[in-house]
Amino acid sequence: MLTKFETKSPRVKGLTFHPTRPWILASLHNGVIQLWDYRMCTLLEKFDEHDGPVRGVDFHKHQPLFVSGGDDYKIKIWNYKQRKCIFTLLGHLDYIRTTVFHHEYPWILSASDDQTVRIWNWQSRNCISVLTGHNHYVMCAQFHPSEDMVVSASLDQTVRVWDISGLRKKSVAPGPGGLEDHLRNPGSTDLFGQADVVVKHVLEGHDRGVNWASFHPNMPLIVSGADDRQIKLWRMNDNKAWEVDTCRGHYNNVSCVIYHPRQDLILSNSEDKSIRVWDMTKRNCLHTFRREHDRFWVIAAHPTLNLFAAGHDAGMVVFKLERERPAHAIVGNLLYYVKEKYLRKLDFTTSRDTAVMQLRGGSRNPVYSMSYNAAENAVLLNTRTQNAENSTYDLYPVSADEDSSHVNSEGKRSSGLTAIWVARNRFAVLDKSHSLVIKNLKNEVTKKLTIPNCDEIFYAGTGMLLLRDTDAVTLFDVQQKRNMGNVKIPKCRYVVWSADMSLVALLSKHQVTICTKKLEVLCSVHENTRVKSGTWDDSGVLVYTTSNHIKYAITNGDHGIIRTLDLPVYLTRIKGNQVFCLDRECKPRILNIDPTEYKFKLALINRKYEEVLHMVRNAKLVGQSIIAYLQQKGYPEVALHFVKDEKTRFALALECSNIDAALEAAKSLDDKECWEKLGEAALLQGNHQVVEMCYQRTKNFDKLSFLYLITGNLDKLRKMMKIAEIRKDTSGQFQNALYLGDVQERVKILSGCGQNSLAYLTAMTHGLTEEAEKVKETVDTEKTPLPAAAPGARLLQPPPPIAQSEQNWPLLTVSRGFFDSAMMASRKAEGVAAGLAAADVDDDMGMGGGGGGDGGWGDEADLGMDEDGEVKDDDFEDAKEDAEGDGWAPEDDDLDLPADLEPTPADAGAAGEGEDGYFVAPTRGIPPTQHWTNNSALPVDHILGGNIESAFRLLHDQVGVVNFEAYKDHFMTSYSRSRTMVVGMPSAPSMYCYPQSNWKESNPKNGLPAVGLKLNDLVSRLQSAYQLTTSGKFGEAIEKFRSILLSIPLLAVDTKQEEVEAQQLREICCSYLVGLTMETARKELPKATIEDQKRICEMAAYFTHCNLQPIHQILTLRTALNLFFKLKNYKTAGSFARRLLELGPKPEVAQQTRKILQACDKNPTDEHQLLYDEHNPFDVCAASYTPIYKGAECESAPLSGAKYLPKFKGEVCRVDRVSQIGKSTAGLKIRRKVR
Repeated sequence: MLTKFETKSPRVKGLTFHPTRPWILASLHNGVIQLWDYRMCTLLEKFDEHDGPVRGVDFHKHQPLFVSGGDDYKIKIWNYKQRKCIFTLLGHLDYIRTTVFHHEYPWILSASDDQTVRIWNWQSRNCISVLTGHNHYVMCAQFHPSEDMVVSASLDQTVRVWDISGLRKKSVAPGPGGLEDHLRNPGSTDLFGQADVVVKHVLEGHDRGVNWASFHPNMPLIVSGADDRQIKLWRMNDNKAWEVDTCRGHYNNVSCVIYHPRQDLILSNSEDKSIRVWDMTKRNCLHTFRREHDRFWVIAAHPTLNLFAAGHDAGMVVFKLERERPAHAIVGNLLYYVKEKYLRKLDFTTSRDTAVMQLRGGSRNPVYSMSYNAAENAVLLNTRTQNAENSTYDLYPVSADEDSSHVNSEGKRSSGLTAIWVARNRFAVLDKSHSLVIKNLKNEVTKKLTIPNCDEIFYAGTGMLLLRDTDAVTLFDVQQKRNMGNVKIPKCRYVVWSADMSLVALLSKHQVTICTKKLEVLCSVHENTRVKSGTWDDSGVLVYTTSNHIKYAITNGDHGIIRTLDLPVYLTRIKGNQVFCLDRECKPRILNIDPTEYKFKLALINRKYEEVLHMVRNAKLVGQSIIAYLQQKGYPEVALHFVKDEKTRFALALECSNIDAALEAAKSLDDKECWEKLGEAALLQGNHQVVEMCYQRTKNFDKLSFLYLITGNLDKLRKMMKIAEIRKDTSGQFQNALYLGDVQERVKILSGCGQNSLAYLTAMTHGLTEEAEKVKETVDTEKTPLPAAAPGARLLQPPPPIAQSEQNWPLLTVSRGFFDSAMMASRKAEGVAAGLAAADVDDDMGMGGGGGGDGGWGDEADLGMDEDGEVKDDDFEDAKEDAEGDGWAPEDDDLDLPADLEPTPADAGAAGEGEDGYFVAPTRGIPPTQHWTNNSALPVDHILGGNIESAFRLLHDQVGVVNFEAYKDHFMTSYSRSRTMVVGMPSAPSMYCYPQSNWKESNPKNGLPAVGLKLNDLVSRLQSAYQLTTSGKFGEAIEKFRSILLSIPLLAVDTKQEEVEAQQLREICCSYLVGLTMETARKELPKATIEDQKRICEMAAYFTHCNLQPIHQILTLRTALNLFFKLKNYKTAGSFARRLLELGPKPEVAQQTRKILQACDKNPTDEHQLLYDEHNPFDVCAASYTPIYKGAECESAPLSGAKYLPKFKGEVCRVDRVSQIGKSTAGLKIRRKVR
């Protein structure tokens, strides 16, 4: 008896197995019905409505129903899906002993102490027949599994067999006899009426009351058990029934007795605390299973599986009579297994399954295990008995000749627990005394070995064995007779070696342990259900089965589920996505699995990143488990590449500190909580531009004000104060006034909210006597005297910011991970040159319908056309006003909040003038900063050296700068980078360190400072300026481009290539600044007269000749096209349309443009003469916005390179706002040349 599951509960009186699910119902003496999952060993549900013991319970074969009957005289029908009793049948007058469903009809059979058996229709919910005849309690009643019969057992010492065919013919149409039979005998009634149910046989023979009777599943046999301690077998035919034999052995009342559903066995249990198994043919007892203290009351068999359950005083036990694991051995591509007294062979490659030989009979016990010797073609078969000392093994020679199969081969049988091959011609036997014997092919003993305490042996390679005891496995060398290794694990049941014998899996009841060949533990996996079998994949992954799953385990401890199983199988081999296995009927089966998950994990562990990438791109890796795995193992960036769910992407992006990806996800989620989390993460990285956006989205005005304070952005801080005033947020307004040090505003706020005393004090303390007097006038000083300011009192003023920090804090440059690099490889090549081009946008921000109608491009970029290509509205309309972003709520829409992105912030160190006097040395040397100014002619080196005057002079001489006001922030930011501070001894001043770019070989003659501003930084800022342009935020874009332009002379580059790229960057900035300032000016022009409209069209046409990126060129052409079309200058509009189509716009834009072009070609004329010649090359004057045609006189600005008419010579450039137009200079110098 193999116990599979046990419960502890009050006395179990009724049991039933579910026909398909791994469930069992137990009805208890305390009135509770328990539903257990015997495979997972869990209690699923309790049903508690009966009053008193529940003795009968049964599952329906097909419906989600079960029936129960108890001592409260009630039969209850339950729906286990709804978890409730759906109705109750009343009619019995005493305790109900058993209740069962009919296998086919909607009937319930019940037996009761009221001496009747009743048949109920559970659909119509009424009693259809009462079977009377017993004259004592009816203890049991059962339907025949296939015929119209009922058997009942009673304490009147009889067993009755009832014929219910009359009831069936009456109740069920037309029945197995067909319609003719039904019509020939309609109800089988005569004049006096025939009973529905008649007694067919009365079986008398027991000396005491009969407790149980059962039909045989397919033979005309009945078995019964009684209080006379006997089990009787009865045979019957249509006419009579008679006693066949009696089984004696129980020494107390027999409670229950049943036939084995598939074998010639009888199972009985008794109040003598035992379960007995009887041979039906020999009528002798084969096995007896005893409990110490608990009487047995009921036994039940599973309808399809080899499972039984018995209920006793303290619970129940689910058990099997014999092991169902098929004995098998694998040699190369061949599987040898035992089935129905034959040794069979399966070829994995051809799937050919043949019988090798017939085995000798004589033993009821199945083969427990086998060991195959390929060298000598011999097989060892081990057979276990209930008493281990009687176990035997057989040694068979296997014929290599295919034709000699089915020969009943004579084997050599000897006693022994286990026999295993250890060499080509030697095998080891663990004998009944648990000592080890080595034998040869003739089954003769060659030597005996003394081994440590051991109760099982397993193969471990040539000359090696694994010895198992209760809590450990030992590796034993048979030749050297010594232990080679040991591992502590719960009782090991099976051992699975990998193909190369380098790894071994030790399978216990609920644990899988993977070890090396020296038994060093690599990992251990605990299971809740029983571990059944295992096999190794070619890649070194263990695939194993439990009662209900196929799972995998990798040597690093990762494990997971591959697929579920309906019934347990035993794995033999795995190839690709196919698993070869044997089921419990010894049938070879092939199951398909998906190995992607464990192959993905294995590739990740082995750092085969190309394979991982291939799977990420091609495999359908989905589910939270794989994402959680990647997070747990420290690969969130991998998960990020194939997760589509924005919420998950957001979480992963935050985890791997990818602020850009998190921002993208947050935009699509647009959830307040996400913006808050992103704000925190961005703040940790010093990405205060994203922080600013997050605070704006969440309307967190307090934090936003503080952010502007610490970044020194006083302009935006003033706007925050205005916003607070509009929002009537007095507290916020006052706080912003404090940050700004705006005393007058504070006085105004305090007096506005009735705090006159505080307003007066604030004004007096800061010497604002006029404001103080105004406050005093509004107060009745007699009623509320105003306090006098304390002498010498002064309020704190916030320190003014040294340099406004508009750019994000610099981060360490880290090498890009493999996955990022691989993902980037398919995109454009990295580098400065690539960064100078504007990235195309996927959304409709700049290209779609309105061309970003909320921004600077306006609605001119969209012209309404009807189906015939005619203009819907001839009125001349201009663009909407420039809207600066949409991050704010409607009440703040009129507020201008540009993200003015200025040059790079301070990398390190403090601002302010440093003094050399801190260092007192015997001989004062020259500071490095002085060497820098001597060694370099670059303005930035002089700024870093603190020599601002010479830097001004260099900028004046090289790029003609005359207005240095705009350079203040740039100079302060650069200077703050020139030195770092190191804390010295306590109470001593800090020491300055001066970072040098050539620190390895620097000396007073060639030392140069490290420059924080890089060309790449400007290129990344250029990309954000492009984005602002695309979204129509021209004001912000102009500031951005101008900031980049002013930063170019402050670069220090090392190569000619970088110098050329800087020149290109300067040209790009100039083109955009000229174009955008002209477009901004055009929008401000009046549109009243036709002359005004002509001027607007001219400027729109000039904008199309600014050297912009294609994405922006398309937008300028669309605006000009629509304006000229509305002005009826169809010829010029047509040329704009052609230029637009050449740039390859989006399909919808191209379609609209072709319609306009078609309309223009019908009438190719210009109604108005404009100052615009598209065929003659020209530059646009950056001051007058008129064309300067090729060959005409013009002047240039030395820094921006913008062109001007000669009349503007000597003025300050309108583009860069710092250099003098027409001044002759030495030219831009940013490449280092050591003097």
